[in-house]
Amino acid sequence: MELISYPASRPEIHRKAGILMAVFGIVMTVVVTLMQLYVFWRASSLPFLGHGVPNRILWGSGTVLWILFFVVRTYGYGTAEFKTTNTLFTVLSLIGMDWLGMLLLFSISFLAADILTGFGFLLPGIISRMRLLALFAGGILSVIAVVQGMRSPVIDSYDIDLPHLPSQLDGTVIVAVSDLHLGTLIGTQWLCDRTDQIREQHPDLVVMVGDIFDGRIMPDGDLLSAMHRITAPLGVWVVQGNHDVYGDWNQNEQMLTAAGYQMLNDRWAEVRPGFILAGVEDLTIARRTGQDEAKVVKALANRPPGATVFLSHTPWHAEMAASSGVGLMLSAHTHGGQIWPFGELVKLRYPLLEGLYPIGRTSVIVCRGTGTWGPRMRLWHPGEILRITLHASRDT
Repeated sequence: MELISYPASRPEIHRKAGILMAVFGIVMTVVVTLMQLYVFWRASSLPFLGHGVPNRILWGSGTVLWILFFVVRTYGYGTAEFKTTNTLFTVLSLIGMDWLGMLLLFSISFLAADILTGFGFLLPGIISRMRLLALFAGGILSVIAVVQGMRSPVIDSYDIDLPHLPSQLDGTVIVAVSDLHLGTLIGTQWLCDRTDQIREQHPDLVVMVGDIFDGRIMPDGDLLSAMHRITAPLGVWVVQGNHDVYGDWNQNEQMLTAAGYQMLNDRWAEVRPGFILAGVEDLTIARRTGQDEAKVVKALANRPPGATVFLSHTPWHAEMAASSGVGLMLSAHTHGGQIWPFGELVKLRYPLLEGLYPIGRTSVIVCRGTGTWGPRMRLWHPGEILRITLHASRDT
């Protein structure tokens, strides 16, 4: 397969990323507003709230929460000097983002009660009890999601037969992390804890599969020191994700290279003779210019014979990678849906949601994310760090 065009320039991609984020922000604000109106409308119909709490207090608290979400969403991508030195803003950001996740769970709970009772028209006698049950269900699910979201990510291990892997590299251990989203809510101490988890796995190779940063991160000495602690004999390799693009692309890359990490920007590198690591920058924005396939072709073109591990933040074009002789593809981006049942919607755009997918002789593993985006919440599964042990295939 040969394509003439190649990916657009970084300034053009960055401009499109800014437009995309603006549109996404507007849509999210509208959806959150509708969910909030629905949740407080249903909550106000409950006797112990509607009669026990004055409407001005109930709706006033809802207005405060909405304003808090809007402020955090609008200004959450400010500079790190403001974010990391302002503890109050960090706390408010946590409340505002977690409220987003809680709204989703309360909305689903109330909607389930409405559907089961025909919105109160079919079974008017039990509608109050069903809505009360929905309120408690939303609260319980929210608590579970917060606990899961704040937990340390688990280590998920895989043993992968990698075609054409040299026998002397049999047993090579790759540790993969993704979607760290370092920024306002996830900072230096959290990264230090993850560094300890990574080092305990004694990796030969560490890969970061995109969304390392969340918005604009200014150089920070403590954060950089924590990043320096992630090392491996075969290096630390990085591909950038969509959130890395939304921030200052060049500045983020400079911070990664300052930490000693090696970037795979639509290219491959022969880590050891017969062992190739390839990677592409984020594909979601490139798809809007019709150049996502070209990036994959460019990253895999003219590489030497051997085993290939391919890194792509977005789990697209797995079949193309397989047909190009890739033995293992590592992706992320989906967060496994992060908060159930949101994953069912994510599957519509990203069918490879999480876990291992065999495509011919190619193994595709989609990491559900080491950190979280937005709410520090997960339902049902915690974040994960991948530990992948490579084995030389018996037939090679």
